[in-house]
Amino acid sequence: MFSNLSAGALGLSLDHPTAVDLAVKHGFGGVDPDLAHFASLGGDAAIAEHAAAVREKGLAWGIAGLPVPLDGPAEAFRTALVELPATLALARAAGVDRMGTWVRPMHEDLDHRQNWRLHLSRLSIVAELLADAGIRLGLEYIGPKTFWSTERFPFIHGIREARELIAESGASNVGLILDSYHWYTAGESADDLAGLTDADIVSVDINDARSDRERDEQQDLDRRLPYATGVIDLEGFADAIAAAGYTGPVKVEPFMKELAEKPVDDVLADVSERIGRFTV
Repeated sequence: MFSNLSAGALGLSLDHPTAVDLAVKHGFGGVDPDLAHFASLGGDAAIAEHAAAVREKGLAWGIAGLPVPLDGPAEAFRTALVELPATLALARAAGVDRMGTWVRPMHEDLDHRQNWRLHLSRLSIVAELLADAGIRLGLEYIGPKTFWSTERFPFIHGIREARELIAESGASNVGLILDSYHWYTAGESADDLAGLTDADIVSVDINDARSDRERDEQQDLDRRLPYATGVIDLEGFADAIAAAGYTGPVKVEPFMKELAEKPVDDVLADVSERIGRFTV
């Protein structure tokens, strides 16, 4: 596995060239791809040249966001599907091989079975398009009870059901985005990660939780930097990820607005050291 700079996940407004330079400066092993920047480069040859330059700096690509709403209105889903091939062409030209999205863990109108069928049908379509482009899709389940309990019908919010959905889709290029925060808030342990392999994991996020809240009181958008509080067993999480033979990116996504108010170099030096503790 390698440390990955995801400026957006840290709440930092960095353009892509700056993010690449800072990733090198602070010892990250990868950086998230910026498909909008790729589109501005003027064609596949220029994109490939840029990607080669990034690799020469010692960086791998992290994960790009999937621009398709798996649970969105039908018209929004259809429109996104029409636009997806152009996005995948950019990713393929750059050698990006991972995209990810999160599964909304509740619905006001669709019950669990209806929502399952919706996700399964859409996931199968999207996964096939990504597979043709040589891209793996990561699904992130969302664990906090304070989120999934806010609408009438709870949906997937733990690893077991997420894996069941992936297995039922039959798609070999779909896996998990594992976030220590969701793993913790879902009440899971290292045992729930046993048996996973590198093929099952597309990306990994590490975060800690507030120490003044019980597990079921934790808020999705109010987290802490990894190892800040010790609430989450990051050592156990790291051991399980390593046992899976995971080789992909590891990033931090704490949703802490105050990070944007600090000097960028200070933030990245700190984050790089924290991820280094996890990936060692």
